[in-house]
Amino acid sequence: MTGIDHSKPFLPVRIAVMTVSDTRTPETDTSGRVLVERIRAAGHVVADRCIERDDADALVRHLEKWIADPSIDVVITNGGTGVTGRDVTPEAFERVLEKRIEGFGELFRMLSYNKIGTSTIQSRALAGVARGTYLFALPGSGGAVKDAWDDILVFQLDSRHMPCNFVELMPRLQER
Repeated sequence: MTGIDHSKPFLPVRIAVMTVSDTRTPETDTSGRVLVERIRAAGHVVADRCIERDDADALVRHLEKWIADPSIDVVITNGGTGVTGRDVTPEAFERVLEKRIEGFGELFRMLSYNKIGTSTIQSRALAGVARGTYLFALPGSGGAVKDAWDDILVFQLDSRHMPCNFVELMPRLQER
């Protein structure tokens, strides 16, 4: 069976949202706002939200703070995944991740290809796990945030999604 098993309980997760940008403000952060709206509409909790500049050291410091916070299950960033000199989100993620979720970036680019064609190759979207916290790095455009949430994350962060989902694995993420 694939899809939502309505006989299972929905378990909301606590998600922190970080917009990575040198220019956005709380008023102009449309992709962050779209993401927050979708998270809440799905029944999850927005545990924290911030805008962080395109600086790998600053990103790592903030990611480490959220990873260490037991009230945060998932971190989703938007922005900084391109190929320009200022795009450093993947490099910051590499400094904190313990395990990569390789299929996330590939699936995102495959789905995105159907909408924007070969331009999807410019995205370095990725995901992984650090000390029991899921981390997802999305591109900063509103369309990319919608695609990643609507086509991947809304399902994988739903405890009722079958045949499997990220939520059911959360208690086991720190097993050794």
